[in-house]
Amino acid sequence: MSMGPSLRARVQDWLRDDPDPATRAALENLLEQAEAGAAAAREEIADAFCADLQFGTAGLRGAMAPGPNRMNLAVVSRAARGLADHLRLDVGLERPRVVIGYDARHGSHDFARRSAEIMTAAGCRVQLLERFGPTPLVAFAVRHLEADAGVVVTASHNPPADNGYKVYLGGRAAEPEGRGVQIVPPSDAQIAARISAVGPVRDIPVAESGVELLGDQLREDYLAAITALPDPQSPREVRIVHTAMHGVGTETALAALDRAGFTDVHTVAKQADPDPDFPTVAFPNPEEPGAIDLALDLARTLEADVVIAHDPDADRCAAAVHDAHRGAWRMLTGDELGVLLGDHLVRRHGYRGVLARSIVSRRWLASVAERSGMEAAATLTGFKWITRAPGIVYGYEEAIGYCVQPEVVRDKDGLSAALMVAEMAAAAKAEGTTLIGRLDELAAEHGLFSTSQLSIRVEDLSLIGAMMERLRGTPPATLLSSPVTTNQDLSQGSVETTGLPPTEGVLLLSEDDTRVVVRPSGTEPKLKCYLEVVSQMPVGATASQIGEVRARAEERLDALKDELRLVLGAD
Repeated sequence: MSMGPSLRARVQDWLRDDPDPATRAALENLLEQAEAGAAAAREEIADAFCADLQFGTAGLRGAMAPGPNRMNLAVVSRAARGLADHLRLDVGLERPRVVIGYDARHGSHDFARRSAEIMTAAGCRVQLLERFGPTPLVAFAVRHLEADAGVVVTASHNPPADNGYKVYLGGRAAEPEGRGVQIVPPSDAQIAARISAVGPVRDIPVAESGVELLGDQLREDYLAAITALPDPQSPREVRIVHTAMHGVGTETALAALDRAGFTDVHTVAKQADPDPDFPTVAFPNPEEPGAIDLALDLARTLEADVVIAHDPDADRCAAAVHDAHRGAWRMLTGDELGVLLGDHLVRRHGYRGVLARSIVSRRWLASVAERSGMEAAATLTGFKWITRAPGIVYGYEEAIGYCVQPEVVRDKDGLSAALMVAEMAAAAKAEGTTLIGRLDELAAEHGLFSTSQLSIRVEDLSLIGAMMERLRGTPPATLLSSPVTTNQDLSQGSVETTGLPPTEGVLLLSEDDTRVVVRPSGTEPKLKCYLEVVSQMPVGATASQIGEVRARAEERLDALKDELRLVLGAD
């Protein structure tokens, strides 16, 4: 059965308007297959033309292929013109200044260059990075150069077939606390409306000259800013294994570590150079099982002290260490590294101000803030919210994102975070302990906050709504036999009652401080449950006793997962 006339007409319109011969040829091939009866080709075309790729608070992200619901030169061209029109017409700026960067994925340079040419033709002053680089470099540039907007062409840690378009506002286009921060409502909706109003791609003016290039001076300024953070008097004797996960972080990470005095650094050679196909990993995210196996192998061989891993655009940072409790190397969770960094910045660097985390992240950081006489803030998920916390000096989210210098980069920055990981590991080694030992010390002082996740993937998105409705209609009376004392529907929240704007989710808290947050994923067909249990350490606990407390906490988390599956009807 062939395609319907309406869909075929949309395909033909796209072919006439597409500026990229590669995607035109790919679509023509798909169309030929579909008309010959190939069901897979028909399904691909139907999905690629079912809607426009949604422009939201993370900008654009999707698979690279022809069609309005995919990432391609036509979609990027419309986004660039829409953003320029927003800056000129909605914000009312004369010659807005825009910085554009890109990673090493397939198509990133072409998307960035075309964006620069279109925005220049629209009346913007555009500064394009000469070569690919990490996402934090653009976030830094927006503040450092007082640009009105920043664009990074990147899909971060998505699969190789994807690409994306991340937007920051700054300068005259944002309030002071939002400069260099990812966009939030209403800006996202305003930009989306301007994109929708853009006419045919073939009619979008493209400048043949006028794009300024940003060379290595910007990188030098960024390196100078982040390498000013480590204490020059702190220890530097630490052996580090680094992996960039086939991304763009190697050059900048190694330069930063070297300039800060960390010279015993060893790279995972097979993952050091940018490669958009990510050949050694199934999924280019340090959190994914197996992603850092090569780094762990090298760490064991070299008897390293710490592994530092970046995602492909280097805005996230992960760390792995040898855990004496388990007798093996393991990745620190995002929450564990988050509290270690927050505590380190307060104790060693004298940070004073607000320590911020996302609502689904561990409450351990709030305890650190309270014991230090500081304020803690819990925000909606995403750094677009975390870094807007008034008075923030440090912020993190459990998905290995950390902001250690909000006045330098007001977003997650895996490179400045890596410097603090190295400094913490060196300090711990000099004191005869490890980062696991530091976690044990924090547990003795604040209690052990243990977390885990239950992710329920669905094929039918309506099942997510049904599970949320079931949770609201028949909430559990207990969590791990402890009575539920708080049942908060986050979708009904307000600034006055919860301190958070409304968001889809439910928060449960029991008498023994067990906490559950259930929310739909914003990027995948999943319902995500964030689980947390709190355990007290015996006074003067031995290493063996600490290990036992940790093991019992993990058992409780496993039991809590089973309870949640029953409550949600997910079995």
